[in-house]
Amino acid sequence: MQAYLIDAVNVLLRWLHVIAAIAWIGESIYFVMLDNSLRTPKAAADREKGIFGEMWAVHGGGFYHNQKYTTAPDKLPNDLHWSFWKAYTTWLSGFALFVILYMANPGFYLINPDSPWQWAATMSGWQANLLALLFLLGGWVVYNELCKRISPTMQRDGLLSIAVAVMMVVVAYLSTQLFGGRAAFLLTGAVMATAMSANVFFWIIPGQRRMVKAMKAGDAPNPVDGKRGKQRSVHNTYFTLPVVLLMVSNHYSFLYSHELAWVAMSLLILAGAVIRQFFVLLHAGKRQWGYPAAGVVLIILAFGVAAPDLRTAEQPGRDTQASDADNNQIAGLIEEHCVQCHASNPEHAGFSAPPADYAFDDWDDILTHKAAIQQVVESRYMPLGNMTKMSDEERDTIAAWDE
Repeated sequence: MQAYLIDAVNVLLRWLHVIAAIAWIGESIYFVMLDNSLRTPKAAADREKGIFGEMWAVHGGGFYHNQKYTTAPDKLPNDLHWSFWKAYTTWLSGFALFVILYMANPGFYLINPDSPWQWAATMSGWQANLLALLFLLGGWVVYNELCKRISPTMQRDGLLSIAVAVMMVVVAYLSTQLFGGRAAFLLTGAVMATAMSANVFFWIIPGQRRMVKAMKAGDAPNPVDGKRGKQRSVHNTYFTLPVVLLMVSNHYSFLYSHELAWVAMSLLILAGAVIRQFFVLLHAGKRQWGYPAAGVVLIILAFGVAAPDLRTAEQPGRDTQASDADNNQIAGLIEEHCVQCHASNPEHAGFSAPPADYAFDDWDDILTHKAAIQQVVESRYMPLGNMTKMSDEERDTIAAWDE
């Protein structure tokens, strides 16, 4: 019953998380589009009122006229639309999911027994949980310090963008060395998502509140607040595509189980950023096809890096080792290493049903999923966290199994 209740909470939290993320990212992308689509007002009276730009649009059978003021309008309404609860809800629901799925089972999902650093490979569960929290916090602190030190007055944002890109490559590398593959991809995305939400909480909304307060008092708002809010908002829009990809990456073990997973991850992050740049410029009336072309090249490189090493099959003895393994031997290995979770009624307390609906209760079930079993075992994706201590020889036996 406990596993069932955890699954039920998982479903509801995931539903909330996806809805909030769609609403937040959609609104963020819309306002970036709006900001870049503004044109100088044609009416002299509008320009005299301080209107910086305007955009006419048609949608849903109606016409919309958006205007942006560089200074306070004559009358600032009380019912301003604020954009922050979507951001907070996305982060809070995502963190709650991380707690019940990853932190509740750190041995499965967080610990990387193959880490080149012995202290990381032998962490206890609470140590892995603490390290994951510090990883998220550290990512935000480093990113925030880069922003404050490199471009405090928003005059060197180009250099700052390069520094943030380098930071994300370092984050990708460290995550894959410290944590299990799927957790590494998720935590790298969570570092960016945390920065996005923290940008809203610590900088964008407080700055906007100071601006509104000054306007209502009849004072001129501090222009730095507006510039900083724009800076962090722009950063958020470049994070969106990589974050979405990394959050769904746990469905694709070939990405995060490769020894060069951090390289593939870095390339995909950069690809998402440059593709987003194309659309940002497109809204400003510029079609620079070099950006999506570069994104495609980076994606191809990423998948090339993550591709299986075909030379492995040509290693001496690899194609003959355990090739004559009998059915009883294979069944014994699966019983020892897989059936705790992959059964109609899993023995493992963390599952109320067989993961991915793969149950290996009898030989016919095993044969049905033969190709999938070999793929996830050879890629080291399964067993999760290698909690059952499957040896390389046992993996080779299953990989060479030719029933």
